[in-house]
Amino acid sequence: MSLADSRPAIAGHTLSALVARYGNDPTRLVQMLRDLQAEHGWLPRPALIELAAALDLSLAHVEGVAGFYRFFHTRPVGAYRVLFSDNVTDQMLGSRALMADLCRRLGVAPGRVSSDELVSVDTTSCTGLCDQGPALLINHHHVITRLDAPRVAQLADLIHRRVPVPQWPAEWFEVVDNVRRADVLLAEPAAPGTALVAALARGAEETLSELKRSNLRGRGGAGFATGVKWELCRKAPGTEHVVVCNADEGEPGTFKDRVLLNRDADAVFEGMTIAALVIGARRGLVYLRGEYRFMLDQLLVVLQRRRDAGLLGAAIRGQVGFDFDIEIHLGAGAYVCGEESALIESLEGKRGTPRIRPPFPAEHGYLGHPTIVNNVETFCAGVHIAVHGGAWWAAIGTARSAGTKIHAVSGDCERPGLYEYPMGTRIGRILEDCGAQDTQAVQVGGPSGVCLSAFEFGRRIAFEDVPTAGAFMVFDRSRDMFEVARGFAHFFAHESCGFCTPCRVGTALVVKRMDKLAEGRGSRHDIDVLFELDKLMHTATHCGLGATACNPLRDTIQKFRPAYEKHLKSLYFEPGFDLNAELSIARRMTGRSDAGAFFEDNIEDPAS
Repeated sequence: MSLADSRPAIAGHTLSALVARYGNDPTRLVQMLRDLQAEHGWLPRPALIELAAALDLSLAHVEGVAGFYRFFHTRPVGAYRVLFSDNVTDQMLGSRALMADLCRRLGVAPGRVSSDELVSVDTTSCTGLCDQGPALLINHHHVITRLDAPRVAQLADLIHRRVPVPQWPAEWFEVVDNVRRADVLLAEPAAPGTALVAALARGAEETLSELKRSNLRGRGGAGFATGVKWELCRKAPGTEHVVVCNADEGEPGTFKDRVLLNRDADAVFEGMTIAALVIGARRGLVYLRGEYRFMLDQLLVVLQRRRDAGLLGAAIRGQVGFDFDIEIHLGAGAYVCGEESALIESLEGKRGTPRIRPPFPAEHGYLGHPTIVNNVETFCAGVHIAVHGGAWWAAIGTARSAGTKIHAVSGDCERPGLYEYPMGTRIGRILEDCGAQDTQAVQVGGPSGVCLSAFEFGRRIAFEDVPTAGAFMVFDRSRDMFEVARGFAHFFAHESCGFCTPCRVGTALVVKRMDKLAEGRGSRHDIDVLFELDKLMHTATHCGLGATACNPLRDTIQKFRPAYEKHLKSLYFEPGFDLNAELSIARRMTGRSDAGAFFEDNIEDPAS
């Protein structure tokens, strides 16, 4: 093949083979669409019509799924599809200038396909490589790290010469773990099977008791008690129970699960197997984010090695009736699928729209079966608890936040990477260890988390103080915190699933106001409107994405107000200003009929 991808027409027998490979199962639709696109380069409508007919699904359903995920293309794209990571940390390292340089060299506009259909260049959300950015994806399959100007120039030349991606310099694709401080979870891996043997010796009931005794809380951000979740699922009626690992760490700034999977996938799979023992599951599913496609082959090798060693499959470790296996489902680019019910919808071959809860997955999850959903770090912690016992884990950290926590540190620091500490560690300690200087802010837990200013660096990582899913982005005093918040606003607007109006419209309105401020056309009234949008979205959206979308906005307005005020116009009544429309908005939002008083309180004197 001379190009990055082969692009044959989809013949009937090829489509039939693809569908048969997935057992003619419509719940595997997302995986079929991935394979179909890999063969054709994109998803033409005739192929979708054939796929819908083969699965006895409506075309509307198939097209709806294909249109939901950003890595699916229902219109032609370049044979080389280049996606620059657009997370704030990549931008801080110059990603946008590098992307402009590549577009200039290739003669293609961002978001467009070249006239010869050779290449398309665009941005994507965080790729989970913040510790070694700027980074990009090639054809959703390969990652390139540590971009710089010479590398971009060589990349353009390789594309011009139509060199297949696997023949590009191998060092470009190097992804390093960057473990800077290891504690329990990042220590040297134990021999595969060690924790499973311990769990089998205790039995399912006592293993669950140890987990509850440990006070382990989910490491995905919400912090629900893991033992309680497993117990609810264990007791839920049903002929089949399911274990799901959420490896869709799409929160910008987070990359800890990537390292855990690369460094010790055995621990992740072993934690899932112990969970299966406790709840009586026979089936396990790993939802691997689409940006981590480059890890898939090595994960499949680990799974097969475990089967060969009797650690997966029928009669695990010789115990008759203990049958459990794991398969990997590859996502296709949707931040909202990090939410457990949206993830389950995607596993079932649907759009990743969060479900109304209750019922919760532990009672009614994947295909209606009782299902536990935990993230990668949680399953790894479960392995250590199985070996050392619940009291050991509970003795680490604080009374309400047991154990250790892994932090993915990136941004303005000398040593980005992973840092593992006992719960209760000071924010300032992490900044000292990573070599941060003149820090003005830290975004903990990603955009949906909390933004801390310098006077808060004495606070501690713990569920009772500063909870986190793992992201730890550092900003020194050279950074404009308004622009950081604006970038996050664009991220949430782009990633909204569109299901509910408050989120779909609210995130767009936030972007509109933020962009207006950035252009120097804003007023204090716009800041007040942003506050009102935050209150509305926090209480009225369908899921957590909309509820947390304004978190960085709220924090930065409160803690870095001058960064906003420097964008305000001194003369508000510019040409085209609709006074009556603004008065109407003011009355609705404040409940005050005295519009003159409202403007006196919130807008600069027009005569100033």
